[in-house]
Amino acid sequence: MRKYSHDVVVRVRIPHRPGQLARFAETVAKAGGLIGDIASVAFGEGDTVRDVTLECDDEAHVQRVVDAVRALEGIEVRDVIDRVFECHRGGKIQSVGRVRVEQVSDLRYVYTPGVARVCRAIEKDPERAWEFTTLGRSVGIFTNGSRVLGLGDIGPVASLPVMEGKALLYDRFAGVSATPLLVDTHDAARFIDAVVLLSRSFGAIHLEDIRIPECFEIEAEIDRRVDKPVMHDDQHGTATVALAALLNACRATGLDPRAARLGQIGLGAAGSAIARLALAWGVREVMVADVSPAAVARMVAMGATAADLPTVMQHCDIVMLTTGRPGLVTPSMVRKGQVLFALSNPDPEIQPDDALAAGAAYAGDGRSINNALAYPGIFRGALQVRSRSITPAMLLAAAEAIADCASPGELVPSPFHPRVHDDVTAAVVRVARAAGLEHTARV
Repeated sequence: MRKYSHDVVVRVRIPHRPGQLARFAETVAKAGGLIGDIASVAFGEGDTVRDVTLECDDEAHVQRVVDAVRALEGIEVRDVIDRVFECHRGGKIQSVGRVRVEQVSDLRYVYTPGVARVCRAIEKDPERAWEFTTLGRSVGIFTNGSRVLGLGDIGPVASLPVMEGKALLYDRFAGVSATPLLVDTHDAARFIDAVVLLSRSFGAIHLEDIRIPECFEIEAEIDRRVDKPVMHDDQHGTATVALAALLNACRATGLDPRAARLGQIGLGAAGSAIARLALAWGVREVMVADVSPAAVARMVAMGATAADLPTVMQHCDIVMLTTGRPGLVTPSMVRKGQVLFALSNPDPEIQPDDALAAGAAYAGDGRSINNALAYPGIFRGALQVRSRSITPAMLLAAAEAIADCASPGELVPSPFHPRVHDDVTAAVVRVARAAGLEHTARV
């Protein structure tokens, strides 16, 4: 199946005569584009101006489709608007006030002189900051932009649209205020120090888009040094949703994960975390393979079994691939009845349709795994009980909550599912309380 990843809105003036809109649509189709929404903008005596959403493969494909439309006699292309860039224009987030300030007297309460009383109260009892500031519902999103999506090391400033997107979803799905912070260094020690020094500004620390192996050291050391929740989302958010998808795929195919052998191919941030979480959940055996012997050795020390690609494909009931290598798996490698997830984006190690045709019981790709199902509820739950950390048990509970929200025939629910974020929050709260992680002497 082709992936149409570039949407543009083409504003066109089309003669108001029978067949003209069909002529436009036929031209778009011949150029390989898909037509989405059509909105009439203006009506004239002899023509109609419409905004037409076109779905295309990439920027070059957009240009080919638009050029084909421009070549149509009598049809005028007035504008081409990239919907993605329009969504980002001016940035996607802003800080807004929660208290109305309408007159001079309001300043006495929200600012000077009244604010001094609150400052003094917090000075005497720092715990009161959780009641009288945003601390208890805030997350700092820290990155150095060294491993962004499928883009690699593009630097912190270029990574900012991703961080803003994370912050936007925190607000939309969990009511949590998140702030992107760009740390301009590749040195792990300097990055750690920067986060620790700024950590008192937030109730929790979200790490994002940091390259391996530094991301492992960074997360572990920050978690050791700050007494609040810390999570590297590329690892644990991905692993949580991947486990939820795995559980539902196994339910759909009648496979018992606790009696199954899972193979994890690719031990980057996401792959390593998936393997660790599967072990923690109780999958019978986890076999791992990677081009890095050090990555394999790290997982073997945690209870996994070293293997290679052919061995995994031959012996594993469930296979997860996070290698970034499109086409790595050929149909001939697929074992009949396997559950297979090829998660690399934008192109998977094997197309799901090809895997199914080769005998897989279930096959999915990276579009199945959306971190937005996990991190808003995980952090909201951790903040709600002021947990000292985010534990594997919390992630397991979150994964099961996500899986349980899926409808019959659905692998995982939509991030817009009306209950999923509340259920993830409740699961995290329950586990944190049971583990005695609620904390009251902090800041």
